[in-house]
Amino acid sequence: MKGVPKGDRPVILTYHDIGLNHKSCFDTLFSHEDMQEIMQHFAVCHVDAPGQQEGANTFSTGYEYPSMDQLSETLPSILKHFGLKSVIGMAIGAGAYILAKFALDYPAMVEGLVLININPCAEGWMDWAAHKISGWTHAMPDMIISHLFGKEEIQQNHDLIGRYRHHIVNDMNQFNLQLFVKSYNSRRDLEIERPVPGGHINVRTLKCPALLVVGDSSPAVDVVVECNTKLDPTKTTLLKPGKLTEAFKYFIQGMGYMPSASMTRLVRSRTASGSSVTSFDGNRSRSHTNEGNRSRSHTNEDISMSLRGLELTLENIC
Repeated sequence: MKGVPKGDRPVILTYHDIGLNHKSCFDTLFSHEDMQEIMQHFAVCHVDAPGQQEGANTFSTGYEYPSMDQLSETLPSILKHFGLKSVIGMAIGAGAYILAKFALDYPAMVEGLVLININPCAEGWMDWAAHKISGWTHAMPDMIISHLFGKEEIQQNHDLIGRYRHHIVNDMNQFNLQLFVKSYNSRRDLEIERPVPGGHINVRTLKCPALLVVGDSSPAVDVVVECNTKLDPTKTTLLKPGKLTEAFKYFIQGMGYMPSASMTRLVRSRTASGSSVTSFDGNRSRSHTNEGNRSRSHTNEDISMSLRGLELTLENIC
């Protein structure tokens, strides 16, 4: 927990992806200068999945790792432990699935969600086959890298991929990580459904505002877009590559917090599905720029989310 909860305001709660923990996933984002205005108004609670924290002890042989449903079910007790009534969730990949499940089961505890690279579906047969086949010839770090990053980033940004591979191999407990990956690959379909005006009032969907974030080159782009079509278009925004910090400020402002937050101008368009797609004015450094720009753009990099895969360049997303 960072900061002190302020009255009845929700706390920002984060949950990381496979191959990461809260430090490798969120530290750089939350310490970035553009996030300081938000940090003045909210406390932050970072959650690590069991055994994924730095220096974690190896689970004993035969330890039954929690399912994704069970990991979601631990969150109410975490809120109770810290005396928290509600949260604004921010999560990536596996963490996004866990927080979405939490919001579906405990809607009164979740005021809003920022879900990055979320896949609400159970692992399909093709996904299972791909993992099984690649598992025969590639180490687990390669499988996780292909989950976190798009092919373009893997092929072009060798320094970034090398740093994340080093983190996965040297900083994460390999046995524990394998259990977390297996749990994520065994997830169930969230079975969310878009509410239809005049239709069934008890349809299973997110009741809170949701900001879905994905990059054009992300391996999760198709499933995130599909997820967007299943959510309430009046409460859901799909963010295309842009500044995450600015989008987060707008998101919080739209919920009635931080009314005086200073923002850049957003460009919004309507999709065929009816929900908003948001992008930002301004130039962003991309990995296909020249080598000098790429070097500068990765100076503050090590943040856990990418608007083009998980390609996490602070200049791209903050």
